[in-house]
Amino acid sequence: MGIGLQDFAGRWLLERTIRDTRAGRDGTFAGTASFEAQGPVLLYRERGELRMGGAAMAAEQSHVWRQEGTRICVVFRDGRPFHCFETGVAAPGARHDCAPDIYDVSYDFGAWPEWRSEWRVRGPRKDYVMASAYRPAG
Repeated sequence: MGIGLQDFAGRWLLERTIRDTRAGRDGTFAGTASFEAQGPVLLYRERGELRMGGAAMAAEQSHVWRQEGTRICVVFRDGRPFHCFETGVAAPGARHDCAPDIYDVSYDFGAWPEWRSEWRVRGPRKDYVMASAYRPAG
């Protein structure tokens, strides 16, 4: 499926589960994600409530998404590269090496406009899976 950067523009409802094997606890995140056009890129912002180990707190993060040919590249707000994925393949994925940790992501756009991402994070002090489900808001 050939999804382009502009297909993400707008507001999404976001639900996430976190299974932290190392810490022996599970968590959830519920909130919204938005992709706002800023010139040729989209600013991704998520906001919501994170529940982890019985505690609840406000959580947010942001990245910049940009189209590079057939790939979408995600960078941190300060410009450091995060990961890129191919848009025209059945099961796009990517790796971010943040030594000593490895972050592997897989995307699923098979039920577009609903889509999913799953991060598998491993390292000396990390071992968790974070699965996110996005659906259009409104």
